[in-house]
Amino acid sequence: MENFTMLQFFEWYYPADGSLWNFFKSEAKRLKGIGIDSVWLPPAHKGMDGSESTGYDVYDIYDLGEFDQKGSVSTKYGTKDEFLAAVKAGREAGLQVYADIVLNHMGGADETEEVTVRKVNPDNRNEFISEPYVIEAFTRFTFPGRKGRYSEFIWDHQCFAGVDYDARNDETAIYRIQNQYGDGWQEVLSDEFGNYDYLMLSDIEYRNPHVREELKRWGKWFYETVGFNGFRLDAIKHMDPQFFNEWLDFMRSEYQEEFYTVGEYWAPGDLAGLLRYIEVTEGRMSLFDAPLQANFHAASKAGDGYDLRTIFDNTLLQARPELAVTLVENHDTQPLQSLEQTVEPWFRPLAYALILLREAGYPCVFYADLYGSKYEDTGGDGNAHEVTMQRMAGLEEMLHVRKKLAYGMQRDYMDDPQCLGWTREGDEEHEGSGCAVLLTNGAERVKAMEMGKAFAGKTFKDILGHVEGEVLINEEGWGDFKVNGGSVSVWVPA
Repeated sequence: MENFTMLQFFEWYYPADGSLWNFFKSEAKRLKGIGIDSVWLPPAHKGMDGSESTGYDVYDIYDLGEFDQKGSVSTKYGTKDEFLAAVKAGREAGLQVYADIVLNHMGGADETEEVTVRKVNPDNRNEFISEPYVIEAFTRFTFPGRKGRYSEFIWDHQCFAGVDYDARNDETAIYRIQNQYGDGWQEVLSDEFGNYDYLMLSDIEYRNPHVREELKRWGKWFYETVGFNGFRLDAIKHMDPQFFNEWLDFMRSEYQEEFYTVGEYWAPGDLAGLLRYIEVTEGRMSLFDAPLQANFHAASKAGDGYDLRTIFDNTLLQARPELAVTLVENHDTQPLQSLEQTVEPWFRPLAYALILLREAGYPCVFYADLYGSKYEDTGGDGNAHEVTMQRMAGLEEMLHVRKKLAYGMQRDYMDDPQCLGWTREGDEEHEGSGCAVLLTNGAERVKAMEMGKAFAGKTFKDILGHVEGEVLINEEGWGDFKVNGGSVSVWVPA
């Protein structure tokens, strides 16, 4: 078995110039060559902000950059033809392509409707703070630019459980739509705010069987049009998990395809919630390890005061490693974003070593760590901030080690609160494989670690170039490996 690595091929501030699909097409072969196996692409559909939209403000899931809607034909990332060509190039290069599926909400309705609602307490959405009354809500989606092509389904207020704007009174609040499917929210696993069904915009009503059937039709159309390999599911914390049980079973049965799926249940301090979701969905999908990402954030802020022996505590990687997609950052956690939880630059190489070079988990590399990013946005303080995210030095070397060398039995050396080490003794399937990793959040360290007697008399070098010289493995298979302060070294056969 080969080690697999995923790449998130976008970041929130990627320029809105329609170039991403073409850039991915040009990069596909190189990505495969540096050790990337699967690529998570951003939402391909038209959002309510047209060519400026990242895709998470869903307008029309059938418009992949084909119709003149919301002020543009192209999406932020390019046209439909460019998207299809990019996916084709990725698959021809040997990459698995995962499509980002955003089915929690829609925005940018074409018409308003008179809708009966009850206002709820935003801090406890189960508590009504008004009697039923009529508002003017943006809930009717007719897609005039598409004119019924691919689907004639019209979304109206019966397709939504809640909204956050009353156009009649120009008022913003959280309104629970009183429809034929119930007067309360849908059952979701997260009880944050009492019930966290409502997240934003027009919240899709999954108790409506017509909605579920339409999204199955769309799933078939999307797959037959694009030909992707799997899914990244957005905002599943806010949705009835039974819908995705039904939808994934339908898609997998219809095409007899695995459709590898990873869900975003973003709950950094709630491992129990992630495990509950896995239980209810019966292991149908993997989840991003938000608790591990939170540990990386905390460790990067605490410096040498963080006990590295606890880095995997209360994480999905520790509890269900076979379903853990590990990450250092993503488009939501990057600076100035909604779930900002950055990992400081000095710690990113340590964090990547922890997800790329150990045996457990399915690591996901972030676009900005591979390519860098520079942008400006308004922060929570109301001021404009310039942000530069530097391309992470050593990342491609680590990807090489993961793909070629990080195999075989793993021996852990986790007894020092400021220094973690492990070795991989290699295997017969991967010629020349084997490596040793040492990292510290404190002062420089030297640690004796066992590589195995098969390496006796051989020398190792730090492929990252942080520590000069070589380590000689003694006749018992041990070596004295070194690491500089606040750094990581990855030792490979010289």
